[in-house]
Amino acid sequence: MKKFFTALTILSCLVLMTSAVFAASAPTRIKDIAKVQGVRSNQLMGYGLVVGLNGTGDSDDIKQMISSTVSMLRNFGIAVNADDLDSDNVAAVIVTATLPPFVREGDTLDVTVSSMGDASSLRGGILLQTPLRAADGEVYAVAQGPVSTGGFVAGRGGGGGGSNNTRTNHPTVGIATNGAIVEKTVEDDIGTKGQISLSLSNADFTTATRVANAVNSAYGSIAQAVNPGRIDIRIPNYYRANVVEFISTIEELSVVPDNVAKIVFNERTSTIVMGGEVTVDECAITQGGISIRVTKEENVYQPSPLSYGTTIKTRTEETEVEELNSSSIVMPPTTNINDVVGALNAVGATPRDCISILQAMKAAGAIHAVLEII
Repeated sequence: MKKFFTALTILSCLVLMTSAVFAASAPTRIKDIAKVQGVRSNQLMGYGLVVGLNGTGDSDDIKQMISSTVSMLRNFGIAVNADDLDSDNVAAVIVTATLPPFVREGDTLDVTVSSMGDASSLRGGILLQTPLRAADGEVYAVAQGPVSTGGFVAGRGGGGGGSNNTRTNHPTVGIATNGAIVEKTVEDDIGTKGQISLSLSNADFTTATRVANAVNSAYGSIAQAVNPGRIDIRIPNYYRANVVEFISTIEELSVVPDNVAKIVFNERTSTIVMGGEVTVDECAITQGGISIRVTKEENVYQPSPLSYGTTIKTRTEETEVEELNSSSIVMPPTTNINDVVGALNAVGATPRDCISILQAMKAAGAIHAVLEII
């Protein structure tokens, strides 16, 4: 029981802390919520062979390894019959890498080497020269070098499937650090047409408008929010010769990003995280032995005679939660979703009960937020 109430207390703290963070979004650099279009990475892939394995390579059943080995040897003038080739020190692999933006010829990349046959381990192997191609079919890098797996297979026979074998980590996937040399670059034409575009990480009408307004406040009317995810910016004439510096100044501008009211449920860990923009309407819910009621009332305050004051309207909200044993909790005015969850925790509702009740409130239209289950 003590662990149960400790878990509820931790959940309540998480909810309250999350609301405090998201209720008032902090100013954020444009650099942290958007990126310049055209600045992107490209994926590379190639097929190769890893040699030097200590009996942990592919078996003779892997025909692509046999064929590739025979073809490689023939390129060196060595005629070999495929039927006579019996080598378990070679493994057929797929090599993948990411070509970052703005790299130049001669730069090195890390590559990932993955077995595509029945090799039990790539540990201690050497990747032979492997061209890496992009989606357009062009070769942008060439990989070669020792493969580090960070794992191993040990045991009688050296294979990976026997009951007497011990496996650590994943020895059929390795990394060749700085194993690829860039042979061709992707030219990034940033600002060559006198304009750049920013892409928001999370498309939002309000945030896009705020970003455009921040840029216009600093440089005049040069930015326009074309859609919720893109802002077009015209480069001023005095920055045409130094686009990098202009983008740097744009990235340092601060805006307050807008947030969508959202409640996130993690059913595996019974965790509820919500933003401070979540609002609750009047409703009454009963589940099992728990009853919850949310009410709102508008009050009108008239000014004193001859005081030149104005009429003020206020809204008070109350939440009541009770169990069948008549124990109840009355919430103070300005009830929000945190108060509802806190009241449920106070009467012993489990996190799963809270999730079910919040889902029912959303279905009834009493919660204005997006519910997301992860």
